[in-house]
Amino acid sequence: MEEVWIRESFVESLHYVDSGLDEGWMDSPGDSRLGQLSGCTRGQTEAVRPAVRDGGRGWWPEVGQRQQEGADVVGFGAVKIAAQDVKVLEATCRTAAILEIHTNEKEVTEKEITLHLLPGEQLLCEASTVLKYVQEDSCQHGVYGRLVCTDFKIAFLSDNESALDNGETQFKNKIIGENDITLHCVDQIYGVFDEKKKPLFGQLKKYPEKLIIHCKDLRVFHFCLRYTKEEEVKRIVSGIIHHTQAPKLLKRLFLFSYATAAQNNTATDPKNHTVMFDTLKDWCWELERTKGNVKYKAVSVNEGYRICERLPAFFVVPTPLLEEDVLRFQGHGIPMWCWSCHNGSALLKMSALPREQDDGILQMQKNFLDGIYKTIHRPPYENVKTEDLSSNFLSLQEIQTAYSKFKQLFLIDNSTEFWDTDIKWFSLLESSSWLDIIRRCLKKAIEITECLEAQNMNILLLEENASDLCCLLSSLVQVMMDSHCRTQTGFQSLIQKEWVMGGHCFLDRCNHLRQSDKEEVPVFLLFLDCVWQLVHQHPPAFEFTETYLTVLSDSLYIPIFSTFFFNSPHQKDVNMGRESLYTQSKLLNLLTVWDWSVQFEPKAQTLLKNPLYAEKPKLDKGQRKGMRFKHQRQLSLPLTQSKSSPKRGFFREETDHLIKNLLGKRISKLINSSDELQDNFREFYDSWHSKPTDYHGLLLPHIEGPEIKVWAQRYLRWIPEAQIVGGGRVATMGKLLEMMEEVQSLQEKIDERHLSQAPLQAEAPCLLRNSARLSSLFPFALLQRHSSKPVLPTSGWKALGDEEDLARREDEFVDLGDL
Repeated sequence: MEEVWIRESFVESLHYVDSGLDEGWMDSPGDSRLGQLSGCTRGQTEAVRPAVRDGGRGWWPEVGQRQQEGADVVGFGAVKIAAQDVKVLEATCRTAAILEIHTNEKEVTEKEITLHLLPGEQLLCEASTVLKYVQEDSCQHGVYGRLVCTDFKIAFLSDNESALDNGETQFKNKIIGENDITLHCVDQIYGVFDEKKKPLFGQLKKYPEKLIIHCKDLRVFHFCLRYTKEEEVKRIVSGIIHHTQAPKLLKRLFLFSYATAAQNNTATDPKNHTVMFDTLKDWCWELERTKGNVKYKAVSVNEGYRICERLPAFFVVPTPLLEEDVLRFQGHGIPMWCWSCHNGSALLKMSALPREQDDGILQMQKNFLDGIYKTIHRPPYENVKTEDLSSNFLSLQEIQTAYSKFKQLFLIDNSTEFWDTDIKWFSLLESSSWLDIIRRCLKKAIEITECLEAQNMNILLLEENASDLCCLLSSLVQVMMDSHCRTQTGFQSLIQKEWVMGGHCFLDRCNHLRQSDKEEVPVFLLFLDCVWQLVHQHPPAFEFTETYLTVLSDSLYIPIFSTFFFNSPHQKDVNMGRESLYTQSKLLNLLTVWDWSVQFEPKAQTLLKNPLYAEKPKLDKGQRKGMRFKHQRQLSLPLTQSKSSPKRGFFREETDHLIKNLLGKRISKLINSSDELQDNFREFYDSWHSKPTDYHGLLLPHIEGPEIKVWAQRYLRWIPEAQIVGGGRVATMGKLLEMMEEVQSLQEKIDERHLSQAPLQAEAPCLLRNSARLSSLFPFALLQRHSSKPVLPTSGWKALGDEEDLARREDEFVDLGDL
């Protein structure tokens, strides 16, 4: 009798009656009948599993080897049965399929795919026989595997690892795999019921046959659960919904589990020189670097957070300001220094005073603010201009609404959906208003820059808590005006100073605890998008690349780094065990995102560095002394005199309006007329763009309509149809890197010959060699991901007429709304 080997399935085990060695029945979602299996021993019968189609990966050579050695193969994942019984299995197991029939000379193999867990990570639930669809039209191609959920991520482990593993990928994240989704990265979960897509929330009465997960980094995953056992479907779907949607306590974040379990893992990148601004010395260094120590001082009045939990332990204020002034309203109403310009003007920010109804308290607050403003506004030598961001600029609701519409353009389920929306894509893009918001942010930053640079005025940014739009604009201005902030270390230090120590509520704005959608606003992502516009327009001015910005945006949702998971430095220190000198809790060693060696190998980190960066030449002391900007001291005259009358002054009529604003009453007439402002802005803007660009000086973006573009690498990287194979900037960059590596290699060979006459070593492979294999969205997309089935819709184009007639017609206006 001919015998064959069949592969074990991931369907739950078969159960057999005890009436005989050859009789049995199967408990499966498909069928409960199993006929007699002839020629099987009792042990072999108990090990039978239906085999699952996975693209024909192959068979297990270990089984044949064990058979030759006379070893028992029961439980090894494959069994030997009569060939005639294969038909019985095919007829009775609708949820499975026989992979292939091999006679005894053939062998069977399977490699168990293991789940790699981080320190402190725990497996919560899993499901077998899950089919992961490839995001390509509706052909429903895919691979089988296990879908697992841990307290850190959702992961898919393929039976056929080679089908999903991209061997050519050189930019791999060591923490998050290609088929991993951190729980914080999950944006929305959908279920498919009878071909209808519905969002999933809370407890379900009916479980879907397909699971669709939309991620905050704009990936879309499709998992088919049709072949999975019902109990496993309930566990995995309920588990994913609960652990990605249910409100959490801060201490229950995986961040703390990881930090506790990885206490001994303290290795950091020695090349990371990011200034953390968590000591008084760091602030003094920044004052010295910007020459701001003439008018401003670093204070430690809030050390131990004894005044205000919202403020950092150390910060910078005007020199005349007394400690009693900071204590009076717990840090509110205090002008806090951000940065000093070379001409002596400064950028400051201030949070509003609490709203009060009592007239006595209001008068006291007014007198307090009168004194505060005298420290920064002393015309004609020192003028201040206020920018009320709470009433004269964007609202947080506008930002959230615009991004919610914008991201839907990139959460594409399949190729058909992509091409169906292609004809109206620009209309949808414009209606989202996201690019317009970016333009408004850049324009406001240029206006502030013009006041600092051309008018020599102090700028005071006003906001309710000075922790959202103040962070965004102060950071943008520094990127434009300070070349140090355009280096990787300087940019990271800037984020630490203005965002992390500045009290931006990352925990709430990213909604890491799933507490309230009302607080979730992508302010930091908006900042990165604005910086990308500058990087895209002026590549040689930045030491880092757009890839760096993309992985930085992804790191918002990786809960092993503390950088983006707290609302304030105080909240971080409290939860690390630093809240009291008498605490019994052990200090936690939380990682910072700036140590890129945690996520990427050294070779991958080279893609974060810009080979086009025009590094500032190092000058000797004599040259530096001759070229140094002369710092404008306190008694220097401004470049532009104040237009207000000295008799009326700032502190009579204007202060009354300013007081109302700081007390929470919105006003709009705090600055000069809009016509005058527009004239100054246009003159400054046009003058700068008419001159050659100094990549180490002032840097302004183009803000005209077509100049503000979509950040393609971040938003389009997971859409195969949007890629240009062998094209885009990667083609130019690839050739450039090849030339640079060749020059460097030749230089090293010359040095070796000159010094030691040692034999030459083989050349190291170029990182971007064979750029024709890459796509325009490298390093996140390669040739294999490119869709081979771009099916264009015909409904919209038929209205334009016949193809031949269309080619002969003159260009004319076509109303897309009628298509």
